[in-house]
Amino acid sequence: MHYSDLTRRYFEAARQVGVMSGEGVCRGAAGSRAQGTWIQFDVRVEATHILEVRFLAYACPHTIAVSSWVAETAVGLNVQAALPESVQSIRERFGVPIEKLGRLLTVEDAWIMAMHASI
Repeated sequence: MHYSDLTRRYFEAARQVGVMSGEGVCRGAAGSRAQGTWIQFDVRVEATHILEVRFLAYACPHTIAVSSWVAETAVGLNVQAALPESVQSIRERFGVPIEKLGRLLTVEDAWIMAMHASI
């Protein structure tokens, strides 16, 4: 499989990996290891802003790269259910094949779960 430079960079040096706990941390997860794609986001929120994000993923390189990018990009943003960009924009940015769209929707679901936990 061909991976874009951006996908390769975020996969090979995934940032924001890990878990968080404590005050202001909200967790959201989606997917299933049995199905081959599972993502968890831990988000530290203060008032209406995202201070810190960590993620765990059991997934393909595209999904891990996108999860790392989301975790990095969301810091400093207002708390919102939507990803920093639309799923379609992220798919194009990372060169994710259309047949993997469902995996990106799992990333979106995990993010939405984390954001709903913060409200």
